[in-house]
Amino acid sequence: MNFKPLTRIGELDNPSHLNFEEVNCYVCGSNNCEEFLIGEEDLTGKDGEFLYVKCKDCSHVYQNPRIPVEGIKEYYDGEYIAHRKKKDWGVLTPLYEWAMNKHDREKEKIVKKHVKLNGDTRVLDVGCAVGTFLLHLNKKHNCKISGVDFKGGLEYPGFEKVDFHEGLFYEQDFKDVQFDSVTMWHFLEHCYDPNQSLKKAHEVLKEDGKLIIEVPRLDSLTFKLFGKKWPGVQAPQHTTMFDKKALVKIMEKNGFVIEKYMPYGAFPPYFYIFTGVYFKLFGKGLNLNKIIFPYFFFQLLLSPILLFQKRLNLSMQTVVCRKI
Repeated sequence: MNFKPLTRIGELDNPSHLNFEEVNCYVCGSNNCEEFLIGEEDLTGKDGEFLYVKCKDCSHVYQNPRIPVEGIKEYYDGEYIAHRKKKDWGVLTPLYEWAMNKHDREKEKIVKKHVKLNGDTRVLDVGCAVGTFLLHLNKKHNCKISGVDFKGGLEYPGFEKVDFHEGLFYEQDFKDVQFDSVTMWHFLEHCYDPNQSLKKAHEVLKEDGKLIIEVPRLDSLTFKLFGKKWPGVQAPQHTTMFDKKALVKIMEKNGFVIEKYMPYGAFPPYFYIFTGVYFKLFGKGLNLNKIIFPYFFFQLLLSPILLFQKRLNLSMQTVVCRKI
């Protein structure tokens, strides 16, 4: 008897207003799947239990069924950390801002190894949130900056400098503008149609342009440690979870060749270590106001280990790709 995802989701504890739709595997298109895990919104503690399945044909893991795209915005409210709504963290505000800005500097380090950054460089960041990475590139290298995010009403000092497009990436009209680099920092695992997004990236990239993608890595040490409490689950926002094999396959499927694969990213793996331990011990609902002191304290304690994070396959993966 075939596994029926819609039947299984009906057995789980979900708010009555949520609707669900079935989807096929993003990598191979099959609908032959089995239950993989039940994920929750551990970061904010919002209600819901969400089903992730494993494709029996290619082993890719994805959320099925999922909330339709028009219903997912409630999970990207002011509490969502990428939107950086809160700015006052008391005496730790400078340290918090340093950590967030360091994330953008780490992205820049990856990009500038593969893309020449100057006043003529056009960079498109997909899933740009409040655009801090783009603003960093503009300030430091005078790059021409464009961003896409399906969430509107975003505010941040200097955001008006970004050529901003609201909505789904693959529905945007860039008016024949071609980009030297398209970046997707923790976007693809949120995407409702990864194949369409990759096709769109292929379309808007220059012939010698570079597509740079970072996503959580399912076949990582932190997933083995935390399982369904792994922060990379982040249900229901994450529609899919890529191991190395699936990420390589979907890139090749959509006309890209991987020039460089990295078992790490710009995103700090320590965040997954700390939050994974927290979710395991205390359950869902991460109150940043209460944990910010222990967060930085334990980061200091683990700093000798974190010096080797690029070799340990802790949580992230990044690919640098060109068009075939």
